[in-house]
Amino acid sequence: MRFKEKVAIVTGGGTGIGKAVAEALVSEGARVVLNGRREDVLQAAAASIDPKGDLVAHVSGDISRPPIAGAIVEAATRRFGGVDLLFNNAGIFAPKAFLDHTEEDYDRFLGTILKGKFFMAQAAAKAMKARGGGTIVQTGSMWALQAVGATPSSAYSAANATGAMPLDRRSEAHSAM
Repeated sequence: MRFKEKVAIVTGGGTGIGKAVAEALVSEGARVVLNGRREDVLQAAAASIDPKGDLVAHVSGDISRPPIAGAIVEAATRRFGGVDLLFNNAGIFAPKAFLDHTEEDYDRFLGTILKGKFFMAQAAAKAMKARGGGTIVQTGSMWALQAVGATPSSAYSAANATGAMPLDRRSEAHSAM
């Protein structure tokens, strides 16, 4: 039980990678707060991961709005006592040709992938600092570093590239906390 007594937040936790990570964390002893935009998806994911409802909670909301990050951390603290791990996985993917993107499209990608993950990590880091430390895992995409010709993803790739952190910079980010 590698995560026994640990509290994790998983953004983008209702489906896909986020849900799978939440399942793994619970199976290893963690208590988890899921986040995503769709309440019905989060409810279903929480019920499938933890049918009794003792180990998984959820907070729906768009992390591109900084107060949502605070609400997620507050829920983790209130329900489970704090935050030890953030798996910051929220994202959007809506392929569209470069010449067809609007400012609204671009703002949605930057809002979630860059701004949302930044403020979610900040809120979690503050809570972790109060507990003596923790771990933040930021997911990204290979498309941040390499364009994929088969799928038009310019805004998605730009948002991920802006938030990408080279491997040799991770220790500096850790020491800043």
